[in-house]
Amino acid sequence: MLQQHSEAPVPIALAERHQGRRALVTGGGSGIGRAIAVRLAAEGAHVACLDVDADSAARTAETIGGTAIGVTADVRSRASLDAAVAAAVEAFGGLDYLVNAAGIVTMAGFDDVTEDEWDRVIDINLKGYFLAAKAAVGALRESRTAAIVNITTIESEIICSPSGRCQVHYNASKGGALMLTKALAAELAASGIRVNAVAPGATNTLFTGTSFAEPEVFASFSDRLLIKRVAEPEDQAAAVSFLLSDDASYITGVQLPVDGGWMVR
Repeated sequence: MLQQHSEAPVPIALAERHQGRRALVTGGGSGIGRAIAVRLAAEGAHVACLDVDADSAARTAETIGGTAIGVTADVRSRASLDAAVAAAVEAFGGLDYLVNAAGIVTMAGFDDVTEDEWDRVIDINLKGYFLAAKAAVGALRESRTAAIVNITTIESEIICSPSGRCQVHYNASKGGALMLTKALAAELAASGIRVNAVAPGATNTLFTGTSFAEPEVFASFSDRLLIKRVAEPEDQAAAVSFLLSDDASYITGVQLPVDGGWMVR
């Protein structure tokens, strides 16, 4: 019988893949954003870890060490993001990468979700990506290797509701983030800026308030997976690293699912 969870292979960091590149990662204080910041730094990048929680941002930067910095910003505020980008540019002398990983969800179905919940989720998951791109684009235009990666979800394309209830505000925000990715890829191509997205499937974080790796939770969706384990944040970070890198220099405007085959059937 297939096991509920098997260990992810340990990724081999390509120490020079992002050597000397400068990255700003929103949501860098925890979960997938933190794994992305750590991965990029392991591959040679200078990383600014942005989070609304100053302590979380600082902890990620301290874990990385070296030139990494923690910056505090609310992605709903353009002024806050402008200050964060300025801090990264001052620290590193420029900016090559933006990763939009900040996000939230509230576990409310259509009948229960409030207007305030809708606004907060859309503001962070969609408007926040737009505002971060607006804040960073001037610095990115000065780079010869500029790239943006947005963290979306497979729920930008499909509805995952084993209980019969989904989070309509979350799906709408991430579907919008997918189309924002495509539109930015078209608009920023003339500036030499590539824009792509990574769409995680079930990933072993506490983003939803529970762990997908819990046996009962895993059992509720494991039949959808071709690879019989829950993704680790490092799986998502590896995909982001690839899309930012020169290995993906001819790729723009795409969403890469990292979902264990969930969307195949």
